[in-house]
Amino acid sequence: MAVPPDSNDELEYAAGGGLLHRRALLRQGLVLATAAAAIPAARAQSPPPAALPAPLDPNPPTLTTPGAPFSAYGSPSSFERRVLRAVGANADVPGNGVSWTPLESLEGIITPSGLHFERHHNGVPTIDPKQHRLMIHGFVKQPLTFSLESLLRYPMRSHLIFLECGGNSNAGWHSEPIQRPVGSFHGMVSCSEWTGVPVSVLLDEAGVDAAAAWAVLEGADAGALNVSLPLAKLRDDCIVALYQNGERIRPEQGYPLRLIVPGWEGIVNIKWLRRLQLTSEPAMTRDETAKYTELQPGGKARQFTYVMEAKSVITTPSAMQRLKDPGIYEIRGLAWSGRGRVARVDISADGGKTWAEAALQDPVLPRCLTRFRAAWNWSGKPAVLKSRATDETGYVQPERNVLVAERGRRGYFHYNAIVSWGVAEDGEVSHVYA
Repeated sequence: MAVPPDSNDELEYAAGGGLLHRRALLRQGLVLATAAAAIPAARAQSPPPAALPAPLDPNPPTLTTPGAPFSAYGSPSSFERRVLRAVGANADVPGNGVSWTPLESLEGIITPSGLHFERHHNGVPTIDPKQHRLMIHGFVKQPLTFSLESLLRYPMRSHLIFLECGGNSNAGWHSEPIQRPVGSFHGMVSCSEWTGVPVSVLLDEAGVDAAAAWAVLEGADAGALNVSLPLAKLRDDCIVALYQNGERIRPEQGYPLRLIVPGWEGIVNIKWLRRLQLTSEPAMTRDETAKYTELQPGGKARQFTYVMEAKSVITTPSAMQRLKDPGIYEIRGLAWSGRGRVARVDISADGGKTWAEAALQDPVLPRCLTRFRAAWNWSGKPAVLKSRATDETGYVQPERNVLVAERGRRGYFHYNAIVSWGVAEDGEVSHVYA
């Protein structure tokens, strides 16, 4: 498309609002560096003098002072103490609540275990792994009980998998856009390497009865949480996870073991798993009737909406951030889909009038967070940034007005509409509906 008149002729534009072609990222050492210097100069009579870097300290204290000793378990730098989860808990029941992953402060696709989001219904139990057991019973030929010691002897698999709470981003249903950092709005999604035993291996050992079609799963926490899952999904790709990011799962994530159900809503990824009962039909528990069932505009209710549909969000720039000056910026964000791989992410800087394809960072894996990037030449004028994910099934992330028209606003779960960030002339970024 045509190059804006106040822009450097060497920049290749892909859409309105200053979005550059993704090729700019492939040559960013040349294009982004030279463009950033050229943009301010194009608006002045003569180029401003280059800023001189601060002189290098010839003798910093770290060169002559011994550093800290070894520690038995590493910790983040003390200078990064601001990178924390936001926590929202019930004042009367402190163990009932949620913590959000600070998406805006992270890079790559792996969430540090200590920053993985949490959702607890009645606190985190302290479970002795020597006493914990996993029982498989119901419509099986031979009921089995597994100790942790026995499970650790089975062949294991590792998968990079995102987990997302079904209630993530639910403030998007509100009539007015919420103003919070992106992680405190969309941060009930995290991505880890999960390692464990395929459920299919354990089911085969127990022997599945022909009448079995569902399973009822129960955790060992005081929330008495139990949910139903189709047997076909359990056999397909679910694992009894014992490790997260290379170490044993932490208590907040289900120690000593949890179920991982790739691509499906967080509520069915049962933590502190203790029982798996095969049945012929779902149990119709509280968390699949009173909750996670939503009345639609036509009078019907959505139930067993397990899959987390394709979704994306720009993490930089995003709400509560501020751009300092006009010039070249890298738009960064995350995309994911419970149905498989992210096929593409498109970016708009003019509120959705025009779109340009973002660059996807390798690896692009099924049911895993995918990092996307785009180069943007901000003119200093108001702009609206959007990202739109398409997965390998062809599903396209919907605009908010489309999602609300289809589902109404009586629901609470599975909000996956396109997110819009408004950039003001002073560089302040806010959440807007556009």
